[in-house]
Amino acid sequence: MSSQRADRSDTYVRAGAIVFAVGAVATLVTFVPLFFHLTPLPTAAYWLSMLMPLGFLLALVGMLSSARSQRRRAAATD
Repeated sequence: MSSQRADRSDTYVRAGAIVFAVGAVATLVTFVPLFFHLTPLPTAAYWLSMLMPLGFLLALVGMLSSARSQRRRAAATD
């Protein structure tokens, strides 16, 4: 059971990192036209920037889940 919990929390962290990276790239892409005075991108492109905090939240949930399961295992061995 604890192995499945660790695998699930690792999956959350990995997925969070990927979603964060996609959001970071989207943020860079949406701000480049603003700096070079080009035509701004459509609103949907700016919504993709919101993936960055979502990825951070996913990774944080995975890390907290992993820490919680480690604390439970440590308490069970005592």
